[in-house]
Amino acid sequence: MSAAADPRATALFLGAFLDELARWGVHDVVVSPGSRSTPLAMCAYELSRRHPERLRLFVDVDERGAAFFAVGLAKADGHPAAVICTSGTAVANYYPAVLEAESSRVPLIVLTGDRPPRLQGLGAPQTCDQLNAYGSHVRAFRQMPLPSADAPTLALARQAAREAAIAAGAGCAGGPVHLNFPFEEPLKPDFGAGDPFAAGRRPDVSRETSRLLPGVAPVARGIAPAEAERLAALLARCRALVLAGEGTCGADDDARAVLDWAHAFDLPLLADPLSGLRRFDDACVIDRYGTVLGPGGTVCEELRPEVIVRFGRYPVSKRAVQFAASCGAAQVVVDPLETRDFNAATDAFVPCEPAEFARMLRAAALRSGASGPRAGIGEAPGSFAAAWARANDAARAHAQAVDDAPGAEGFEGAFARRALALAPEGSCLFAANSMSIRTLDAFYLRSPKRLTVLCNRGLNGIDGTVSSALGAAQRFAQTTLLTGDLTLLHDLNALALQRELRVQREAGGPAPSIIIVLINNNGGGIFDMLPQRSDDAYFERLFLTPQDVDFEAAARAFSVPYRCARTVDAFDVAYRELLGTPGISLIETPVPLDGLRERYAPYGGLG
Repeated sequence: MSAAADPRATALFLGAFLDELARWGVHDVVVSPGSRSTPLAMCAYELSRRHPERLRLFVDVDERGAAFFAVGLAKADGHPAAVICTSGTAVANYYPAVLEAESSRVPLIVLTGDRPPRLQGLGAPQTCDQLNAYGSHVRAFRQMPLPSADAPTLALARQAAREAAIAAGAGCAGGPVHLNFPFEEPLKPDFGAGDPFAAGRRPDVSRETSRLLPGVAPVARGIAPAEAERLAALLARCRALVLAGEGTCGADDDARAVLDWAHAFDLPLLADPLSGLRRFDDACVIDRYGTVLGPGGTVCEELRPEVIVRFGRYPVSKRAVQFAASCGAAQVVVDPLETRDFNAATDAFVPCEPAEFARMLRAAALRSGASGPRAGIGEAPGSFAAAWARANDAARAHAQAVDDAPGAEGFEGAFARRALALAPEGSCLFAANSMSIRTLDAFYLRSPKRLTVLCNRGLNGIDGTVSSALGAAQRFAQTTLLTGDLTLLHDLNALALQRELRVQREAGGPAPSIIIVLINNNGGGIFDMLPQRSDDAYFERLFLTPQDVDFEAAARAFSVPYRCARTVDAFDVAYRELLGTPGISLIETPVPLDGLRERYAPYGGLG
């Protein structure tokens, strides 16, 4: 005779867990429907129903998309998001998002339902070994006990939630964690006995007091004062520049700290499109370094640095990576966790956030007199940053020329420039990988418009891109997704979230608008830029892979408003029409599959 679950104990056990998870900063959960995860899904739903200010629940029937939706939610504001699925292959469908969360440092908490221990290894349906299912790709794994309402088990439930939030990185650089929950039948919890979300709270700590405690309190790391002064003196006397990679500056205050430091030390900031620095129209921000640098990352002697400071991962630009590897400069890596230096060229590593590093070095310079406020960029003859600024201005003129160039229609760069121009202040622009992020790198020029620019650059994949953009969009009134056709096709199921977004609105939630800008070259156009390029038959069959998809029909199937814009003028009209439309809209802009090199060449090419 099999053991039976106590539905009230299940409600109390999971109520304690989810209540504590919410207290430690998890305010969004994405549910992939399934049977064995019923207790988790129903308890999350109950908490969101009783306390919508504490937890918001989304439903996505596609497990792969659901996990990427959660990645987008967490990526947009840095708070952990949880995702719930049933046992078996559902767990495996979360794997791509777990890998992306690991590499992109996104705080993701994976909660998987499982069969009880007595059914493991005996051929029970929908049962497989889920222990450490994601191996070394998660920061922590915990096998949870069968639900029980005794005091020690409820205390464990709450501590497990705390440990999950800590491991996921609430308050610092994040990552994925996995908790596996075995459940006996009956699966449906019983919420009839009091408040399940009060279960297991410590009786000697008042609820009001516990709410004032910070959960995870971030601890700043950095560099010792003496070392900071030595490094400040080095940067003050050398030609130095900064490779500002993804996530360099999130908050405006941090960006200004980096900009002030750059001006004080005469530093050009080679700003990746995901760095957060291109939203400042400052001459220190070098936005066209991919064009300034020649093939292979070559550069004239006037622009050659003696020291390179790198913030975070290497930039999108391949030329920038080659430049860092070959220019012979000393390399200083500033990152909260690790060097991420596949060039194997790190001479110094400072474990802290870029803005904190900038503040420490400015303070050290003021203490030692190594540096102080200097003339503005362009005002100091012989300034290293001014030399970079002059070269950058010439490269910017190339990119800006696309706005008025005849025949710009049918060119990716022209449509990207219009999307950037029309996207509202304070909105989000989410870029797909492959050609989309490279087009953005080439044509996103610094400006004072405050845009949040995001992309799943962890593993550079196209999986779940639409889902991630839709997740991120929940933090903004307006989001624009810039994508190619293969990326959209790979995550076409995400358009089914049109219904879920409507359900959220009808329940009184926000009404974010998401415009998908589909630059459709009917294939993998990026391969036209790579060494695989060939006139042989294999090239189209194996690499270009045209799919001939009718995206208008696909949009209609998911009740997604659709526009086709073959010209820039038509794109302007379509974008303005759809701006602010609740839910998902799609603008398709057809461009040729071949001739990419030739189209980009007049505008400085792709770096």
